[in-house]
Amino acid sequence: MPAPAFIWTRPGHWLYQLWHRPKASLERSVREGGPFEQWKTRRARTEMRVAAARLAPMPVRAPRNDEPCLFFLTGNSYWEQTAFCLRSLQLQTPGQTWPVVVVDDDTLQPAQWASLAAAFPGLSLTAGENLRQSLDTRFPCGRFPAMRAHREHFALLRKLTDVHAARPGANLVLDADMLFHRRPAALLAWFDDPSQPLVMTDLAESYGYSRAQLSALTTTSIPSLVNTGVCGLVSARIDWTEVERWTRTLLDTCGSHYFLEQALVALLLGETPFRQLSASDYIVGPPSAEILAPRACLHHYVALTKRDYFRHAWRRFATETLPELPRRP
Repeated sequence: MPAPAFIWTRPGHWLYQLWHRPKASLERSVREGGPFEQWKTRRARTEMRVAAARLAPMPVRAPRNDEPCLFFLTGNSYWEQTAFCLRSLQLQTPGQTWPVVVVDDDTLQPAQWASLAAAFPGLSLTAGENLRQSLDTRFPCGRFPAMRAHREHFALLRKLTDVHAARPGANLVLDADMLFHRRPAALLAWFDDPSQPLVMTDLAESYGYSRAQLSALTTTSIPSLVNTGVCGLVSARIDWTEVERWTRTLLDTCGSHYFLEQALVALLLGETPFRQLSASDYIVGPPSAEILAPRACLHHYVALTKRDYFRHAWRRFATETLPELPRRP
C-alpha cells in the first residue's frame, strides 16, 4: 500500500519531526547536564508555579490617558515568570502603583489568569476577540499581511503587533524571565521621558540574520548588541509600513528566525536616537556567582542561565522578600 500523499507533500515537516527535533532535544539535554539535571530543573519550575499562585495581593492599575504603560506578553509557559518579574519590580519601587497590561499569547489558562489577577488586583488582560478587533483596526490584514500572518505562528512578534495594537502609545514591554534586585533608575527615567526608545545590551549580537542581510533593508547603520528583554517604544513614532516591508522581505528571502523581532527592533533603532541600558547593571545572561549574590539592578535569564533561574534565583528572591510563601525545608 502506498504511503499517504501528505507524507510526500510535506517532507520538511517530517524531516523536522524525525531528525531535527530529536537532534535538538538531545543537544539540549547534553547542554543542560543530562536527563536527571533536566528533571531537577523541571521540578524547581513546578515549585515556582505553586509559589506564584500564592503571592499576596499587591495592586496595579490600568493606564491613564497617554501615560507610558508596562506590558507583558504571557501565556501557559510564562505566567509564573511574569508574576515574579512584576512582583520584583513592585518591591524595588515602593509607593508606586504600576500601570500594567498583560497580553495573552493564546495559551493562558483561566486558572493562570485567576492567579495573576489575585496577585495583582487591577491588572488588565488583553485577549481573544477584543485583541483581534484591535489588531484589525491597527494592523489590518490587507495592509500588513506579513506581520499579521507571521504573528499567528511566531509569538515573539506579538511583542510588536499585539502590544501596540492593544494600546497605541508609549509602551514598555518586559520579558517574563527577569528579576529586579535594585531600584531600576534608568527604567524609571524612561517612564518620565519616553521620547527615545529603550532596550537592553546583549551578551552577543543575536539578530538571527547577517548584518549584510539587514543592511540591505535600510540606508541607516545597524546598532550593536540590541536585546529586547526590555523594550520601550512609542507607537506613533514607528513607521509600521517599513516594519511590514522588513518582515516580508526577511521571511521571503531568508526565512523565519527566533530573533526576528529583535532584528526588527534593531532596524528601527538605526533610524532614531535611543537609550541602551548598561550591560553591567541590567545583565543579560548573568553568571552563576552574580545569580547567587546579585549586585546588578536586573537579571535577564537567557539560554543556560535559566537553569540557575529556576533552581536558585527565584527561590533566593522569594526567601528574602516574600514572607507569605512557605520556606523550603
